[in-house]
Order: sequence, then structure tokens, then C-alpha cells
Amino acid sequence: MIKKPNEIVQTDNIKIRMLIAGFPGIGKTTLGLSAPRPLLIDADFGAARVNPKHRKDTIQPDTYEELLEDLKPEILEEYETLVFDTGGALLELMKAYCIKQDPKNSKKDGALSLQGYGAVAKEFQRLMHMAYTQLKKHIVIIFHAKEEKDNDSTKLRILIEGQTKDTVWQSMDLGGFMEMQGSQRTIGFTNCERYFAKGTYGIRGVMPVYELDENNKNTFLTQLFHQIQNNLQKETESFEKEKIAYETLMESFDFEHTEINVLLAQIKKAKHILTSETELIAKFKEKLKKEGYIYDKEKEKYVLDYSKLTQ
Repeated sequence: MIKKPNEIVQTDNIKIRMLIAGFPGIGKTTLGLSAPRPLLIDADFGAARVNPKHRKDTIQPDTYEELLEDLKPEILEEYETLVFDTGGALLELMKAYCIKQDPKNSKKDGALSLQGYGAVAKEFQRLMHMAYTQLKKHIVIIFHAKEEKDNDSTKLRILIEGQTKDTVWQSMDLGGFMEMQGSQRTIGFTNCERYFAKGTYGIRGVMPVYELDENNKNTFLTQLFHQIQNNLQKETESFEKEKIAYETLMESFDFEHTEINVLLAQIKKAKHILTSETELIAKFKEKLKKEGYIYDKEKEKYVLDYSKLTQ
């Protein structure tokens, strides 16, 4: 079904898919747990490193099959966000699972074959899709960062094996790199020379990540997701005004009773909004064809083609 521009944005219960990357110890897991009602999928068994007062309910799966058994709607009713920590450890669980599913996914030495990398990438996409569309949860996936030399500069990249990193980024709405700038922790959502990031829904640039104390609770991502909701609401309100203006404009044209050249002048003069110009021109051309009009260069206007009308 074709949707008009004003029908694309939906604000009802929207879910966010977010990637957080950074060096060990910078607070990625704690930041992930600041999302709304989180459940931690602790694939690398690092939850004990989180400050006890910031810990949340946790799954520590030994196998990917065990994780899938826990990701059931009836088990996850009280949770709003799934926090996967880390993405690298999650992919390792998937690796063993995919090799078990098909031995061709493995080389003789136990490493993934080219086919195996494709299978893991496909399974990652399937899991993200399931969590987002079927379980209807926010997704936060955490990756360690690594430095890579690029000529004279140093780049930050997510620590991931093979080309799966491209698959990981595809489904994310937001992707932020955490860094220390002086004594201040920050997270950046805009591409720069140092790292690749991803910003949508009006979220961009570098944001300070405040230190947690009695006055600053661990709610950074909850507030960020709320900001996204507000941004989308404002966008929707703007589209509603445009939609009303669009419908009013479209209804002002009388294609049945208006003379064809007058109609064209009205279309050209109109203050168009959304897809009004494209749609009106299409209807105009349809009228030309249906009623048998041609353009007369000498008269510089459309006239009826009587030769076709008499056939």
C-alpha cells in the first residue's frame, strides 16, 4: 500500500534500535541500563562489573538456543528494552549455533566459513527483527571499540569479526560512540573523521553523559527516547497542518467543470504542498488524454483534437 508523506511518521509506541560503542570501562553497560525498563542479555558475563545500585534483571545465556528460549513474549511482559552486552559475545553464541545448524558454516579448524559469516549475519538480522517487530521492544546493543590506523590518523571502529559489522549497523536507528573528552564522558551521534555514528529522529552531535549521583539518576537513555518521542510528535503535528492544507488545496480544483487551459493556469499558480503538484499534473494529463486535447503551438494553448474525436 502506497503511503503519503504525512502517513509515514508514527508516534504510537515507537521503539528505538540503538548501538553503543566505546572502550572497556567507560560505562557502556550502565548507560545501556538507563533505557526504559531494561532486561540485560549479558552474553559476555560482565554484569558483575556494573555498580550494584545500577544493576537490572539479567539473562546470562550459555548458548544461543538458551537465549531464544528466554526471549518469549510471556517472559518479557514487564520489560520495555532488551540490552545486548556485548554484541561481539552475542555473535559468538550465534556462531556456534549456525555451525551446529549446518556444518558447511564451519571450516576444518572450527572457524566460520564464508557461508558461515553469511549465516551469522542473517541470524543477527532475524533476531533484531524479532525483538523489534514481534516482541516490540527497544533494542540497545553494546560493542567494544578498537583503534585502527588509517594513514596518519586513528579511527575508532566497533570490535567485530569479519564483515558482519555492516549488517549490525543496517538495522540501527541510532549509533553512538562513547569517549572521554578531558574528564567528561560523551557520546557522539554524528559521523566524523574519528568514527562512524548514526543519528536520526533529530538526535545528532555530541552529548555529555552525566556522572551518576543522588541528583543524577541512571535515566540517560530513557530521557533520550522520550526526546525522540517528542520530536516525532512535533513532526506529526506539523504534518497534520500540512495534510489539512494539502486536502484543502486538492479540493479547490474542479477537474470536471473547469476549462482545460484555466485549469493548467490554476495548477501553475497554486502554492503546492506535499505531493499536490505531482498529483494535479498527473490528473491534468489524464484529462488531456481522456477528453482528446492537444497543444496548439500557434494558439499557445490546449485545444480539442477533432481528428481523433471524429474517428
